[in-house]
Amino acid sequence: MSRSRIPIVATFVVAGFLVCFSPSAARSQTAQDIKRSVLAKDDLSVPGHEGVFVQVEFAPGSKEPRHTHPGDAFGYVKEGSLALTQEGKPVAHLKMGDVFFIPAGEVHTAANEGTTVARVLVTFFVEKGKPITSPAQ
Repeated sequence: MSRSRIPIVATFVVAGFLVCFSPSAARSQTAQDIKRSVLAKDDLSVPGHEGVFVQVEFAPGSKEPRHTHPGDAFGYVKEGSLALTQEGKPVAHLKMGDVFFIPAGEVHTAANEGTTVARVLVTFFVEKGKPITSPAQ
């Protein structure tokens, strides 16, 4: 290899190393980077139903798998931003202070495309005894 090509090859090797091993690239971009904390859970006045109040934290770059809920969900973006994708609708780019609604059974996903943690408060009105979240078919 000629001496003039060595700096070019070295530049590509270093750039590739930085891309592969930078903190943002090393971060898993899966649901493992999403933390759900149930803040409150109680029976509703509607027989067989309960309300569940949850805080969801999305690490930067994380994305939920496609899923549904057995009841309606109301959400509020407490910090950061999210891209919410609901089947049949355009992607909603939500920021701090925005609210959203997801009807029972609607397939959807959310992703933190930002560089900071996104925190969302969600109130679920669901049938008692059913899992709050189920993978989409």
